[in-house]
Amino acid sequence: MNLPTKITVSRIIATVILIVTLFVLSLINFQSITLGNTRIDVVFLVIFVFFVIASYTDHLDGKLARKNNQVTNLGKFLDPIADKLLVNSMLIFLACPYAFSYATIQTSFIPLWCVIIMVARDTVVDAMRFIAAQKNVVIAANIFGKLKTVLQMVAIGAVLLNDFPFHYMYPNNTNPYLTVTAFLVYLATLASLLSGVIYVIQNKHVLKESKEDK
Repeated sequence: MNLPTKITVSRIIATVILIVTLFVLSLINFQSITLGNTRIDVVFLVIFVFFVIASYTDHLDGKLARKNNQVTNLGKFLDPIADKLLVNSMLIFLACPYAFSYATIQTSFIPLWCVIIMVARDTVVDAMRFIAAQKNVVIAANIFGKLKTVLQMVAIGAVLLNDFPFHYMYPNNTNPYLTVTAFLVYLATLASLLSGVIYVIQNKHVLKESKEDK
């Protein structure tokens, strides 16, 4: 296992640690901090820092793999899995922040219907990957999937920071569904849906039965 692949595996491990951290921190009553006119819960701020570090490894492993000519089938297989574990865990968490006692000041969140679309997209793509693996075909992540992941990460970061610093652009009583952070969430959802459609169209040959499959 080369270095880029090890970094990818570390992102998977970091996601597990993040989930455990969410549970542990939910049992502790932390105070919030104020940045400008935005209140940010300390727990969400800690999660943001952790999420940014974990997200950076997504860029780092790919960069090292290409630079050192260490692109492998294992890396191509694990990289999208690591991304989805990290991103989808945060999407599900942020779809219901009010289920946690420390999220009472949180005004930015991800609508459940957005999460359903994004997770459903990943489920379809993963199903195609499984079928491809059965045929000994490795499908690498394309540029559209990467763009989707980047937009999701940006949107998640904005939600964790409770719309900071965009709060400076409008009054505090602005509808949370009409903020810049909300727009980023909608944009990530649209990118996720479109990338899924493109992915299916580009790899539809995987779904065709060959003589060996019959």
